[in-house]
Amino acid sequence: MNKSYSIIEMKFPEETDIKRMRKNLDITQAELATISGVSQSTIAKMERGAIKGSYEAVTRIFTVLEEEMNRRSHSRQAKDVMSEKVIGVQVRDTTRHASEIMRQTGYSQLPVFDGVQHVGSITEYDILSRLQDGARMEDLSELGVGSIMSGTFPIVNVDTPVDVVTSLLSTTDAVLVSKKGMIVGIITRSDVLKLM
Repeated sequence: MNKSYSIIEMKFPEETDIKRMRKNLDITQAELATISGVSQSTIAKMERGAIKGSYEAVTRIFTVLEEEMNRRSHSRQAKDVMSEKVIGVQVRDTTRHASEIMRQTGYSQLPVFDGVQHVGSITEYDILSRLQDGARMEDLSELGVGSIMSGTFPIVNVDTPVDVVTSLLSTTDAVLVSKKGMIVGIITRSDVLKLM
């Protein structure tokens, strides 16, 4: 009895992507050769695009790379990807001050604090939506951040797995990281994308 396989439908990245994936994982050609069982010279030629690897060799290499990426992503924690410098504003600061910080840092969102307590967030969208609703620029710039801020960012512990943080970032602009009740870092989507 003949079995039908759908292996030919499997899609792999281009062979020249092996180098990018390997470098992102900080694995040498020799290490990849050892764990995949494909010779280092073959891997080098495939990375340069000098040869087309056999289906078996390509399958082994990409399987090993994907397994390693999965293993590392599950072992990474919030503390491994967070930015330790948390730039925010105080609830009584003016919207002009918040806007200036956004321009200087390139951030489109900032956490809002009352002392050390996280009480909300302010984004470019919060400011622009007020202008679209008819607020005058002069009046808005002097308005306190507390008058237009949005809700708080989620807060996770330093040991929270990165995949939990990634899930949260699908519905929020940033995630704050705490240790012993104190905010010690912030994670945005761009921080997570650096892992790729």
